[in-house]
Amino acid sequence: MADLEVSATVASRGLDVRLRVAAGEVLAVLGPNGAGKSTTVAVIAGLLQADNAVVRVGTRTLTDTGAGVAVPTYDRRIGLLLQDPLLFPHMSVIGNVEFAARRHADRSAAQQCAQRWLTEVGAQDLADRRPAELSGGQAQRVALARAMAAEPDVLLLDEPLAGLDVAAAASTRPVLRRVLTANSRAALLISHDLIDVLTLADRVLVMEDGKVAEVGPVAQVLAAPRSGFGARVAGVNLVRGVLVEPGVLRAEPVPGLPEMLWHGNPADHLAPGQDVSAVFSPAAVAVFRGQPHGSPRNSVRVRISGLEVNGAVVRVRAEEQVDGAPGLAADVTPDAVADLGLQAGEQVWFTVKTQAVGLHAGSGHA
Repeated sequence: MADLEVSATVASRGLDVRLRVAAGEVLAVLGPNGAGKSTTVAVIAGLLQADNAVVRVGTRTLTDTGAGVAVPTYDRRIGLLLQDPLLFPHMSVIGNVEFAARRHADRSAAQQCAQRWLTEVGAQDLADRRPAELSGGQAQRVALARAMAAEPDVLLLDEPLAGLDVAAAASTRPVLRRVLTANSRAALLISHDLIDVLTLADRVLVMEDGKVAEVGPVAQVLAAPRSGFGARVAGVNLVRGVLVEPGVLRAEPVPGLPEMLWHGNPADHLAPGQDVSAVFSPAAVAVFRGQPHGSPRNSVRVRISGLEVNGAVVRVRAEEQVDGAPGLAADVTPDAVADLGLQAGEQVWFTVKTQAVGLHAGSGHA
């Protein structure tokens, strides 16, 4: 597979964006409504004519306004998965998927391809149903199978889980993750759901006012955002590691220090040995001078790197984690800062109750 490279401006929509997605990478794109996320997807897919644009997938040029190149949407080999599955209502489930496969295969091969992808997304039992007979989650799985049956070089996902309820999104997310990690395609994911970003993406790009405000690894951008929108959607602590038993994550070991285990509530179906992220709010973190006793099962000794005042709350930020991810944070009152005498360079204990920690399958990238 190949990298995706995009440079585009659309003056009427205030878009001026440049991005690159490596083969096998998932880039999550965040931003407020009107930031230009869907416009970017439309330009890449060939659904919108940009004023100036170059879109390349590997050595193939799909758009080059200066050279007059504009490959039609149906010839771009780009898969598009939207909030609305857009299944053909008059076709069966397997007919929908076969339709996509027929672009590169004869009838017999298209049938086999359709069956394979329906099995891959766990929808093989739905083959003979019509779209009207499917739940939202089932329809989105079929839409994913149809997108992949076309054998795209790039996959664009524009809020694919936004129309699903919490249970349907939770059951569909592992399917998406499995498909994205099993194929070395560049994928661009637009989502407002932080869990989608944490569980599916390798890097995050934040857009504001049609431009790239910041881009970087998921943990770095979400834990220490530099853009206004990044700051609004962030505010979580993220610890990456490996699941060693149900509900228990082992963090990256620190030479000379005891093994650190994090106890939490699995939000997905997780298996021992799997890469997992522990996610919890800074508001759920208590700060102590000495090692605490009592109910919190998660206690870690940290060194304070700085204090950040945010209205009536002071964010106590620890030094970066051993894997290079930004340091953990605790939100406390100014009175607590004064009572504990907190300042940069001091060592303190952060504690979090098990029920405040969510465990999610992760990509393993810092």
